[in-house]
Amino acid sequence: MPTTSVELKGRVAVLRLTRPAKRNALDDATIGALESFFTAPPEGVRAVVLDAEGDHFCAGLDLTEMTERSTWEAVAHSQMWHRAFARIEDGSVPVVAVLRGAVIGGGLELAASAHLRVAEPSAFYALPEGQRGLFVGGGGSVRVPRLIGAHRMADLMLTGRVYDAAEGQAAGLSHYLVDEGAGLARALELAERIARNAPLSNFAVLRALPRIAAAAPDQGYLMESLMSAIAAGSDEAKARLHAFLEGRAGKVGR
Repeated sequence: MPTTSVELKGRVAVLRLTRPAKRNALDDATIGALESFFTAPPEGVRAVVLDAEGDHFCAGLDLTEMTERSTWEAVAHSQMWHRAFARIEDGSVPVVAVLRGAVIGGGLELAASAHLRVAEPSAFYALPEGQRGLFVGGGGSVRVPRLIGAHRMADLMLTGRVYDAAEGQAAGLSHYLVDEGAGLARALELAERIARNAPLSNFAVLRALPRIAAAAPDQGYLMESLMSAIAAGSDEAKARLHAFLEGRAGKVGR
């Protein structure tokens, strides 16, 4: 059975995990499907909503696929996850994840690779690898500390602590906390807004901004100047600026 599905809504694609009976646990087929989709999104798609069927976003690694692996095989398996999630984080389209129910282990690693996260009150977050004699392998030790700090991640892994939706929002795991059942609608609203941006501006946010933030200040300032000049010099930027100056574009405000 397919482990994901795709629904197109104009310039937004909704990619769903479709293993609700397994709480959308990630098996190798699902990881492969994610990598394939984000390697070559459908033509014309400008933003993606990452959703899941059922009551849970993702309960992490499908432990039924755990086998006796050599050290090298385990490294290769981890790097397969790294490649797939890098296609999301470093891909060509912004990704908005809809979080509900379990967002644990590899599910939290997957969510952390999205660019925006919308959580419902049912969402809960955990990294139970420490209690299972494991360590994160899907990029979590890189991405999750960027969101909440290494000290909070250590607490989750050492103690088995579980964050509820409000705690996750306060810690920085989600950008938006909405009413129960409202996650998909809010994510679609955000994705449609993002899809209206100039593609080069979205590219700068996805690809340049993280590198600028991680760079030494003098390098960051230089990269910012170069990216700013490239974006402002595009034909689309010039057309949008003229539209604003002529009163044909909306103004910032509530």
